[in-house]
Amino acid sequence: MTSPALQALGPAVRETTLHSLPLVARGKVRDLYAVGSDRLLMVASDRLSAFDVVMKAPVPGKGRLLTQMALFWFDRLKGVVPNHLSGDAPESVVAPDEVAQVAGRAMLVKKLTPLPCEAVVRGYVAGSGWKEYQRQGTVCGIVLPPGLAMTTPLPEPIFTPATKAAVGDHDENISFAQLEALLGAARAAEVRDTAIRLYREAAAYALGRGIVIADTKFEFGLDEAGRLTLMDEALTPDSSRFWLAEDLHAGRIVALDKQPLRDWLASTGVTGGAEQAALDLPDEVILGVHERYATACRMLCEGDE
Repeated sequence: MTSPALQALGPAVRETTLHSLPLVARGKVRDLYAVGSDRLLMVASDRLSAFDVVMKAPVPGKGRLLTQMALFWFDRLKGVVPNHLSGDAPESVVAPDEVAQVAGRAMLVKKLTPLPCEAVVRGYVAGSGWKEYQRQGTVCGIVLPPGLAMTTPLPEPIFTPATKAAVGDHDENISFAQLEALLGAARAAEVRDTAIRLYREAAAYALGRGIVIADTKFEFGLDEAGRLTLMDEALTPDSSRFWLAEDLHAGRIVALDKQPLRDWLASTGVTGGAEQAALDLPDEVILGVHERYATACRMLCEGDE
């Protein structure tokens, strides 16, 4: 029986079913539809993933929160690098009876050639980076100062690229030399420098709103002219670690992202694999995800001038 609090969030959208556009793919969260030969409709569902596996239980409203935050950041950071937004309304390319499926949760974007990597920038050492640092004092092979804690900011943000995994597979950290082999030296340097600049600008803004962006990942593609272009999403709780600044100053980490979900899953013995895909999350866990994402959205996006 679903709790009244979860019912109050309204129905969840696990997947969209548009009949007016051809479906290209379903990712961990987003459904992609072709709009002609040069655009895509990206619709953020309420699916929830952790450890690179999609959960059975969706989180009502999550797709709208992700879309609101991504659109906010695309607008705020458009002076750093072009993004994939087409400038047209998503509702303009679907049938009238499909508008409700895309309203508030979709982006109409330019079709790009995706780069086969994730551009990860870290201002703190957490997650897989923290495990590596504890073992050998490095993150993705980058030697860091001894004695760091997870609450200790790095002297400078570091760039730690990863491979882009298919649904159900795990992303893998790679060295910058490996990235150069993938993209070429000039493009790899451009990706690194652009990602660090995006992170610096976003982190400075977020800190003023009470949130520390501990780390984040960006995805880039190339447009028809070969220009580097920011794509997918940016700086949401799905792709970043958001920590409350006030608590961090007191030496505590209070997360507004997916880490509490990962911690809960790990406490139940789930760390990835086929069994996780069938996991039915308790209502309180689903509500916790929604509340953290909604808080992050409110703190970052509302009341901004």
